[in-house]
Formats: sequence, C-alpha cells, structure tokens
Amino acid sequence: MHYLIVPGLNNSGPSHWQTFWTKSLPSASRVFQHCWDKPQKEDWIQTLDEAVRQLKDDTILVSHSLGVVTTALWLLRAKQQGNLPANIKGAFLVAPADADTVDIIKNFAPMPTEKLPVPVCIVGSENDPYMTLARTKFFAEAWGAKLFNAGALGHINSDSNLGEWVQGRAFLAEFEKGLPL
Repeated sequence: MHYLIVPGLNNSGPSHWQTFWTKSLPSASRVFQHCWDKPQKEDWIQTLDEAVRQLKDDTILVSHSLGVVTTALWLLRAKQQGNLPANIKGAFLVAPADADTVDIIKNFAPMPTEKLPVPVCIVGSENDPYMTLARTKFFAEAWGAKLFNAGALGHINSDSNLGEWVQGRAFLAEFEKGLPL
C-alpha cells in the first residue's frame, strides 16, 4: 500500500506526525501545494489531482486539516467527472478544518456533505479549535465515514507534540484492515 500524505494550511512542519509518517511508512509520498499560507481552492484540488494521477500503486490518502477538505472536494469532483482512479482505496482524514467557519479557508466553503466514493475514516479530537467533535461526527455521517475519537489532542498537529503518533498509526492499521482490496 502507498500512502499519499495531504497536509493542510502552512504544510506540516518537522515536528508534525505527517512528517514523521512520510519518513516511516513503508511507501509514502507527499503533496506539495504551490502556496501553503494563502490557499486557493481550485489550485489545491488541482495539485492533489496531479499528485494522485502519478501514482500507480494502491493508495490511501492520509489528510490533515485543510488537506481533509481538499481531499473530500477532490474525491467528489473525481466521482462526478467519472475519473476516480481505481488505485485510490481509501481516505484517512485527521482533524478536518471547518471551511464554513475558519476565516482563512472560507474560499473552500461550503463544506461538502455528500457521501464520499471510497472508504473513509475520520479522526477527531475532543478539543479541536477548528472543528468541534459534534461537527466532526456530522461530517463522518454525511461522508459515510468511520469515526475515531482521539481524545483531547487539540488540532492533532505539531502543537499536540505527537511525534510518530502511535495512536494514529493504530487507527490507520484498523482502517486499512477493513478495506476491500
């Protein structure tokens, strides 16, 4: 399995779990957006599309924050256009940021509320400042996703000081085990 790491706003720095996973997962690559600090919806979706189209192996998208929103929008667009690559086996979505309420990413609104076309799980935090757990549960239901509650980990980012984030790796393993391959 290949893991495509999809960071959010400002990328994921050296102490972010996504950076650790990029190095430690057996097969991983990372999406690099053109502009990390002033994200533009169409540019981010197109950049993700280009990264996905280069992949040949079975792949799980591993997204965080605004990367979750970008992933959901891309999945729905690819489904609508009838060109969702068969090698995309699932999406592991961590700490979605709420484009409907977070000012800097409002150009990604409205948040999609359709069922996503691949198996999905969402990992939420009980004290995430960018999306309440109740709203995360709403999107898990709307997207047809399994929900993992990570406890009180803030935005599950560098500030959470998770390093390799062993709990997240266990969630990923459980999610992957249930995928139809």
